Amino acid sequence: MEAEKRSLPMIGDVVPDFEALTTHGKIRLSDFKGKWVVLFSHPADFTPVCTTEFVAFAKLYPEFAKRNVQLIGLSVDSVFSHIDWIRSIREKLGVDIPFPVIADLDMKVASLFGMIHPKQSTTATVRAVFVIDPEMKLRALLYYPMSAGRNVDEILRLIDALQTSDKYGVVTPANWRPGDPVIVPPPTTREMAEERLREAAEKGYECVDWYLCKKRLPE
Repeated sequence: MEAEKRSLPMIGDVVPDFEALTTHGKIRLSDFKGKWVVLFSHPADFTPVCTTEFVAFAKLYPEFAKRNVQLIGLSVDSVFSHIDWIRSIREKLGVDIPFPVIADLDMKVASLFGMIHPKQSTTATVRAVFVIDPEMKLRALLYYPMSAGRNVDEILRLIDALQTSDKYGVVTPANWRPGDPVIVPPPTTREMAEERLREAAEKGYECVDWYLCKKRLPE
């Protein structure tokens, strides 16, 4: 158990590569280098909460695609179960699932990414989300219990925040949405702090104090 904990990728780590069988055939994670990847696990096929999540991911799939994001689902069910479940979602709910779903029967990928939490289940993955950047570095990870469905809008918002930070060298405040002001990274010396306040108006910053200044990005 301790070994599993130590193997969990942390934010900033290059994630472990793997090859897996999916509903789109065999894939290797490194095949997606150059794209953002959202790798997410669900407890089981043909379960109500997981079904609502897959529908939510599918409906926002075009938005993820616009942001150069590849969605990849995973559970320990077989590929045949995945295919049957996907067909059921299309038949009963009228929603196509456009992204690959990993059949992790041997729990190889789940073990690499710490998706099995024994106090929840030893035979099913929790609701884990790993956001991986184009350099294959882990940028964010989220865990939800089996009883609570994820907010897919928040995962998309997180992608927007990470991509905005990378592009403009800024950070984003709580509840930030695209178009909202961003935070200018705070000064790291006393002299820089004083300069920040002197030049705030000239640079278009809105400052509460030297350490908290916001600005608007160009549209």
